[in-house]
Amino acid sequence: MKILMRADTHYSIGRVVEYEEPKFTLSQVLAAIAVSMGSMIVGYSSAYTSPALASMELNTTITVTKEEASWVGGLMPLAALGGGIIGGPLVDYIGRRKTILFTAVPFFVGWILIAVASAVHLILLGRAICGLCVGVGSLAFPVYLGESIQPEVRGVLGLFPTALGNIGILICYVAGKYLDWSQLAYMGAALSVPFFLLMLAIPETPQWYLSRSRSEEARESLQWLRGKNSKIDNEIRDMAMCDAQNQSDDSSLKELFSKKYMKSILISLGLMLFQQLSGINAIIFYTVDIFKMSGSAVDENLSTIIVGVVNFMATFVATLVIDFAGRKILLYISAIVMTITLVAMGTFFFVRENLHIDVSHLGWLPLTCLMVYLLGFSLGYGPIPWLMMGEILPAKIRGPGASICTAFNWTCTFIVTKSFQNIVDGIGPAGTFWLFGCICFIGIFFVIVCVPETRGKSLEQIENKLTGRRMARTRRMSSIANIKPLPFGC
Repeated sequence: MKILMRADTHYSIGRVVEYEEPKFTLSQVLAAIAVSMGSMIVGYSSAYTSPALASMELNTTITVTKEEASWVGGLMPLAALGGGIIGGPLVDYIGRRKTILFTAVPFFVGWILIAVASAVHLILLGRAICGLCVGVGSLAFPVYLGESIQPEVRGVLGLFPTALGNIGILICYVAGKYLDWSQLAYMGAALSVPFFLLMLAIPETPQWYLSRSRSEEARESLQWLRGKNSKIDNEIRDMAMCDAQNQSDDSSLKELFSKKYMKSILISLGLMLFQQLSGINAIIFYTVDIFKMSGSAVDENLSTIIVGVVNFMATFVATLVIDFAGRKILLYISAIVMTITLVAMGTFFFVRENLHIDVSHLGWLPLTCLMVYLLGFSLGYGPIPWLMMGEILPAKIRGPGASICTAFNWTCTFIVTKSFQNIVDGIGPAGTFWLFGCICFIGIFFVIVCVPETRGKSLEQIENKLTGRRMARTRRMSSIANIKPLPFGC
């Protein structure tokens, strides 16, 4: 034991320990893939309207008006808002794993309703059911992964949901070139089956078991996640200490909005706000329409496939560098790239429609701008707000805090998606893209001033820093960085 002196307190007694070298255990990879299969369905659901609405216009068995089409696109994020609200209590009451697992069947039912629909109201009902599951899942995925993956590899594995979500978008775009809206819905239902089976194979998170005073099950869960031969005593002790501190505090709705926790919630809300007001979901939902408006020489359906490929590749790059470069630098790059490309796209439309200059020889420009825009988004503002939500929300309020942030995200998504066509009609395509570009530019300063770097830090270290908590605790060491032990926690 060591007596450790701090300048801002009296005495802290702790033990400096070194953890095993972090590694990608098969168990953690399996857990990340299982959870991320749900994110693939979320991505598929988000992209569905782009090829499906174009297919419905050519269909003679079902008639969809322009207003109804906007609801086919906008109802899913509206329902996801409801899912975000109920998801918080669910992850705390029945657990992170069961909450995710129980979305698989409604996903299947929702897609089948869309597939067999003979009227628009059945499509809307199916979209609403899927949207509810999207809201619950998008909250529960980062919470589960944040609590189950080692901090040194949490950035890489924590981006799996975004990577597989982008694969879902790509699958929908590719399939949309060959399948109609009904066949696409059957494919969406099929994705629910492997998702359900994989979720059966993984355990609940250790933190949730500890919050229910089920310490033996928490140890078994952590042992499964870290590997059969891994030493977990120090890590489980860290978790138990943090949980004991949280249990000793009073718990109430008032506590959720206390000054102690407000910083974490506001940072997460800010990231969600700038993510959605960058216009990403309007662009994903209406990719085909955007290319029709631009008069691009490239086939619209082929363009969406190219966009999907770029979206996935960018997330793959982010997965490789996030634990090396850190969260903030990727957010900087993301915001700058999106600002430049949105301004360029807005300028293209302005020259074509307001100055009436022939830009037919620049038909490649909208696709190029959109590809670079998605590259920038997928590097930073796409995955990192969800990843950081699971990192920076303190354990005691992680369920209700994530519920607030997720509901806010889907509220913004609904507003942007539902109002996109109205904004285009009001200020034109040029003004719309310039508006989104200005918001991305403001986001740069938000990251500089407000967002902390969480790379390589345990959830307990992040929580202590953001809440200002001072407590005796063990120091998690990164053998990758080979940092010399310090006499106090971060």
